[in-house]
Amino acid sequence: MRIALVADRSPSVRAHARIPQIIEALRERDGLAVDAYWVPTPEAGTGLGRFDGIWMLPGSPYASEEGAVAAARTAREQGIPFLATCGGFQHALLEYARNVCGLTVAHAENDPGASDFLLLPLTCSLAGHESLVRLTPGSLAERVVGAPAAMAAYNCSYGFNPAFEQALAERGLAFTGRAEDGSVRAAELPGHPFYLGTLFQPELSGDPSRPHPIISAFAAAAAAKAAALSR
Repeated sequence: MRIALVADRSPSVRAHARIPQIIEALRERDGLAVDAYWVPTPEAGTGLGRFDGIWMLPGSPYASEEGAVAAARTAREQGIPFLATCGGFQHALLEYARNVCGLTVAHAENDPGASDFLLLPLTCSLAGHESLVRLTPGSLAERVVGAPAAMAAYNCSYGFNPAFEQALAERGLAFTGRAEDGSVRAAELPGHPFYLGTLFQPELSGDPSRPHPIISAFAAAAAAKAAALSR
């Protein structure tokens, strides 16, 4: 199976440095034949439909907001298994708000002069923090994690503006992971083969030789798509 790793690859991004070990573990431990290709955000606007999975990785601000948003749209509209973490999660929300809900909204990190922000600076930065995330019973996130709550690792300073939660939920997006104070930490799209975004970074949890269950579940979904296409 072919997986697109959408991000502007940098050795200074800790999650990026762990990806080769995680991919190798998916091959050796999970027995998945993974071919992973890094796709910089300026190149993510076209051609992603040929992949069996799209993983939009941390590392924002991205070189191209337009490319990141286009990658999320491709995954959503074409039913391609999709995992979006940290900055990827933020841009997946941006894509949904704009293209499904018709909202004119911005990411404060990318466009600080805008009038309406879907993504805002967190009151307290989560960079380098770990905290508990509670998962909605029966959700994709809860099923793949196998527990109603889990400790999650973060490296972010921007989060979802709760003023827009109702608008996105009314158009079908499910908010299925929350911090203890109720802040959104994960979202998914029911009915999609696999569409899950997390503000936290499963790439940073534990030993990279034992991929987080969310990563393994995403890879398994991509493998199932590849197998279905080969029949």
